[in-house]
Amino acid sequence: MKITQDVRYIGVSDHDLDLFEGQYKVPDGMAYNSYVILDEKIAVFDTVDKKFGDEWLDNLKNELGGRTPDYLVVLHMEPDHSANIAKFAGVYKNAKIVSSAAAFRMMKAYFGDEFENRRVVVKEGDKLELGKHELTFVGAPMVHWLEVMVAYESSEKLLFSADAFGKFGAFDVDADWACEARRYYFGIVGKFGVQAQNLLKKAATLDIAKILPLHGPLLTENLGYYLDLYNTWSSYGIESEGVTIAYTSVYGHTEKAVKLLKEEIEKAGVKVAVHDLARCDESEAVEDAFRYGKLVLATTTYNGDVFPQMRDFINDIVEHNYQNRTVGFIENGSWAPVAKRKMTEMLSVCKNMTFAESSVKILSAVSEQNKEEIKKLAEELGAK
Repeated sequence: MKITQDVRYIGVSDHDLDLFEGQYKVPDGMAYNSYVILDEKIAVFDTVDKKFGDEWLDNLKNELGGRTPDYLVVLHMEPDHSANIAKFAGVYKNAKIVSSAAAFRMMKAYFGDEFENRRVVVKEGDKLELGKHELTFVGAPMVHWLEVMVAYESSEKLLFSADAFGKFGAFDVDADWACEARRYYFGIVGKFGVQAQNLLKKAATLDIAKILPLHGPLLTENLGYYLDLYNTWSSYGIESEGVTIAYTSVYGHTEKAVKLLKEEIEKAGVKVAVHDLARCDESEAVEDAFRYGKLVLATTTYNGDVFPQMRDFINDIVEHNYQNRTVGFIENGSWAPVAKRKMTEMLSVCKNMTFAESSVKILSAVSEQNKEEIKKLAEELGAK
């Protein structure tokens, strides 16, 4: 597929994949993007997942017009992008492999070969001349692996962004970018906000016309929209005003309280997103926890702790550097409720957190007193 006169798309789509990285549901499949620049010298950018090696090499061959590549540029060593490096090297025996020093060490681990006789080690600021196209390499460590680099092509103002600006979904699926890009960001990259901010600062010094990520669609218009969202996400800012309620309920009483709270908050015209953690896709609950500025955790005391799915959810958001949010609590317990205390302790490591003054303590079933507590919590969370 032609991107520009000299730049072609040679990636593949996986429509059969059910879980990306063994945990994220991908009902729209997954794209493994790869690119080639056709100039006096030819550069290929990254490979694809192992099971698509032959299809990818066919895509490349179809764009080469009988020529052979001079370089394979490896920006990211995660196996969904690097699995076919050795296969490429076997087919194109004279091509050089261009990557960071850390990436070559990983190649040794994956393939038993650092390609010593054909490697070109690059670092921040290094350039690679292809003819009228020139690549400048920019370090992007921990976005989201240690070895990652991005590459900027100056003549056509292209940013080959590795996993940055990626999203879930196959390349040929037309879907809203922000929803699945947000879920992808907070699931895959979210822990590394500082490092993503560092990359954005470097990108701000470049004149970028198109962003070419390793997952999802090419970003070719209105780049400010995507850059602004990435800035909000990576700085742990609040994207949208609203409240996320994440809950577990054993016999329906905690769920009843959640429904009452949702109704009360919505009376103030505030958006509410509700997730039953025992049944929902947890990554969507995590996505909403980071999207909105306020979060309610509602659960039962269970084995002297919190309900397992709630514990997993809190661990997940904490692991991804949850911060800068207001959190309210609903707890339930028939004789010795400790869920609020346990959840507060789990969140104590998070930065710049505000805990709502109002809370709800249910003793088995929702009482009239609980209904008043719910109204007070709703008033506090619904306040602008």
